Amino acid sequence: MDLMEYQAKELFAKFDIPGPKWLVIDDPATLRDLAVEYPVMVKAQVQTGGRGKAGGIKPADNPATLETACRSILGMNINGRQVERVIITPKVETAMEWYLAIVLDRIAKCPGVIFSRNGGVDIEETAKTDQGKIIKLPIDPVIGLKAYAAAYLADKAGIDPKHLPPLRSLLDRLYRLFLKADCILAEINPLAVTPGGELLALDAKVTIDDSGLFRHPDILALRDELEPNPLIREGRKAGFLFIPCDPDGAVSVVSNGSGMIMSCIDVLANNGLTVCSAIDLGGGATFERVREATRVALSDPKAKALFINIFGGITRCDEVANGVKEYMEAQGSEKLVVMRFEGTNMEKGLQILESMKRDNVVFADGLHQGVEILVKRRAAV
Repeated sequence: MDLMEYQAKELFAKFDIPGPKWLVIDDPATLRDLAVEYPVMVKAQVQTGGRGKAGGIKPADNPATLETACRSILGMNINGRQVERVIITPKVETAMEWYLAIVLDRIAKCPGVIFSRNGGVDIEETAKTDQGKIIKLPIDPVIGLKAYAAAYLADKAGIDPKHLPPLRSLLDRLYRLFLKADCILAEINPLAVTPGGELLALDAKVTIDDSGLFRHPDILALRDELEPNPLIREGRKAGFLFIPCDPDGAVSVVSNGSGMIMSCIDVLANNGLTVCSAIDLGGGATFERVREATRVALSDPKAKALFINIFGGITRCDEVANGVKEYMEAQGSEKLVVMRFEGTNMEKGLQILESMKRDNVVFADGLHQGVEILVKRRAAV
């Protein structure tokens, strides 16, 4: 789960990571009620990088330019995400701008520190073209962050030793946040060095491991607030994963397992059909979850047909058939539903489908036959 910058800054504050104050707004009309000390920076709040280069970060020196900046950024589309909030933060005079992050290194299977004295918007380009300016240090999760870590980073980067005490303190706090908040990434870019030698986190980026969210109900509560797609939110409530796919697609896919979903998408694409959305039921889906998955899939306005492809292990075929039957009979949907299932209680599932007697609910004996049915009835798709 990627936090917005202002949410990451709130988390930074809990761990005493220093940074300038900020205000969050979603309506320029509220500016008249705010006490702002100029100059300031206005920054788009979206869960993606590249804001600066996309025009999502602008300076303001007075109330007029502040309102203009807010109005120009709010509503922007940055890498497919619409800006609904901005933060207003003081413009900080900097002597240097560094980069500091702690990241889960999946190759080394441990956390690692990444540091560079060349922070800012071009850090990714620096990492590609001049890797010598990027210093990495693995952290043994059993031993933890050693006292020499900051000194090692400073020496490798050619940093004046006078910056060691604040860098050591900041690194310790960032690592504590990384562990306590179940982070995959905790990043400061840029990490400002003021003319007085103070270190300030001008930006904050935090990614929380989804598997650890149950330990953080306050952060978990933010997830639905951040998700603009109502179908994704409905899927979470019902206990399954809704995945938006091709915006020009016309077929929704429901299956139990990412491998089967990808197989469906590939075979459909090879036959000229595109998938608008997919739902992963996971294992052991009950008829209630199948009913909800059918409802959510068919409520996608782009979905003209639904392809359900289930292998019945701990998920029973009769539960799948019952879930679809209950929804279709209650709602009377006329959209095409092609079902393929096999495994536990397959015969019972077939009997349930036969009892429906609906022309728009069709059983397929295999993945490829299901796709063939969708192709033949392309007019419905």
